[in-house]
Amino acid sequence: MIFLTALPLFWIMISASRGGHWGAWMPSSISAFEGTCVSIPCRFDFPDELRPAVVHGVWYFNSPYPKNYPPVVFKSRTQVVHESFQGRSRLLGDLGLRNCTLLLSNVSPELGGKYYFRGDLGGYNQYTFSEHSVLDIINTPNIVVPPEVVAGTEVEVSCMVPDNCPELRPELIWLGHEGLGEPAVLGRLREDEGTWVQVSLLHFVPTREANGHRLGCQASFPNTTLQFEGYASLDVKYPPVIVEMNSSVEAIEGSHVSLLCGADSNPPPLLTWMRDGTVLREAVAESLLLELEEVTPAEDGVYACLAENAYGQDNRTVGLSVMYAPWKPTVNGTVVAVEGETVSILCSTQSNPDPILTIFKEKQILATVIYESELQLELPAVSPEDDGEYWCVAENQYGQRATAFNLSVEFAPVLLLESHCAAARDTVQCLCVVKSNPEPSVAFELPSRNVTVNESEREFVYSERSGLVLTSILTLRGQAQAPPRVICTARNLYGAKSLELPFQGAHRLMWAKIGPVGAVVAFAILIAIVCYITQTRRKKNVTESPSFSAGDNPPVLFSSDFRISGAPEKYESERRLGSERRLLGLRGEPPELDLSYSHSDLGKRPTKDSYTLTEELAEYAEIRVK
Repeated sequence: MIFLTALPLFWIMISASRGGHWGAWMPSSISAFEGTCVSIPCRFDFPDELRPAVVHGVWYFNSPYPKNYPPVVFKSRTQVVHESFQGRSRLLGDLGLRNCTLLLSNVSPELGGKYYFRGDLGGYNQYTFSEHSVLDIINTPNIVVPPEVVAGTEVEVSCMVPDNCPELRPELIWLGHEGLGEPAVLGRLREDEGTWVQVSLLHFVPTREANGHRLGCQASFPNTTLQFEGYASLDVKYPPVIVEMNSSVEAIEGSHVSLLCGADSNPPPLLTWMRDGTVLREAVAESLLLELEEVTPAEDGVYACLAENAYGQDNRTVGLSVMYAPWKPTVNGTVVAVEGETVSILCSTQSNPDPILTIFKEKQILATVIYESELQLELPAVSPEDDGEYWCVAENQYGQRATAFNLSVEFAPVLLLESHCAAARDTVQCLCVVKSNPEPSVAFELPSRNVTVNESEREFVYSERSGLVLTSILTLRGQAQAPPRVICTARNLYGAKSLELPFQGAHRLMWAKIGPVGAVVAFAILIAIVCYITQTRRKKNVTESPSFSAGDNPPVLFSSDFRISGAPEKYESERRLGSERRLLGLRGEPPELDLSYSHSDLGKRPTKDSYTLTEELAEYAEIRVK
């Protein structure tokens, strides 16, 4: 707003120049609406000593020098003017009072230009003043907007139109101001150079929505059809507001992700994509796209978009959730424990979404959790049965991973029921079957002989381990007599255990010693007995019945009529002996008996090492009778 309360400068200059100098004062510029009129205020002065009787004056257009024959706008002596100004110019001022004010009516664009005044005091006392006024013919009101309009701060917008036509007074109204505020008309104001303007003010507090708003002012002249309109667009400055952004994003590992951030501000903002304080991309733009190629779980997290300009800033975040299959589970916890201790095993993994975690042992589920990244397995008072391989399996809809781990339970030796001794021919084999962890040392003790045999004596002891079970085999050869007592002792750092090994099938031990030789001897005895009985019956029949017909059939005897007591047991003993030999892994065939005796040897008494077959059979029969 322009407040003009002081007197025009040129009037002050006139008062100061009353000393008698040539000079003129007029506005350097003045404007008027096309079709209206304009009054160009003018004052001039000349030396006092001239004292002219009559003062004349001339207004020229665009040139001050008469020799150039400029168009005459007004001439007081002859009233002869240029055709462009005929009927359109007249002098309002009194030249005698040194007032040269000019009135131009019905102005048109071709009248726009420079206007010069020449004083004519008669004779050679003529003077063309260099001062001049520039006339501007306009068609629109002048809307004055402050150089900076900031949202939220009150502003004043003015509409100014020239009011230098005494015949027509303009009236002002605002256009498109709805929602902005009510106008205030200040009225007619005088400018510094003596011109007048009509001013209307509009006060309002702009918002960001008012940016670019087209605000108009209309000037009209009563009783005419003259109307002039002017418009100005509001350039409202305001801080950024993020108006476009992704919501939370879910993406599968390895896929492509685009994150968009758009902001509204004036001037345009500086957009920045950040993650964990690191700038990923930035640019001065209304929108900014962040491209993520083949996303990994490491890129899962919160992304921030920051928009800022000189008037403020705004920021928003978006979460990126990268979906992926579980990682290979890790197992932290006890893997070696002593029997009776409490074992705690933690299985953990990482995935998105959280997995189903399960711990198995031999296809049996021991513990499971749903949508958790950790699983705790508690085993109170572990026993040897808890020893073995376990699996921790993690799975979600994107895949499955598993990790195997072993729990080793350490305990004192336990002698199993399979431990025993068995005899085959002249060999005795003893099995000591021990379950323990760690592996025990095994020793065989023969108390009757005051002998202890351990695993280091490979000639007698063979050991083999399977899992937690150790099998040690003691082999004693040349045991023709009754086998000795055998005590097995197993020992590790948690204790020792002893057991006297029982003999399997003790009542068949003798047959086990005899083996195949005994079978041959028994069969020989059977044949001898059958032959003896047959011969005895024949002799008896001959004595009682010396005469008999040749056609009578003698009684027939079958060997099946004679059964030796104990033979079935012998056969059963041999069958079981074969089973035991297979269990003990015995190899080899029984020695062959030498059955070739000559008739010359029948009457001889053999030595202990060379019995005849008949004597062996007899001894065996005597033994069986007893």
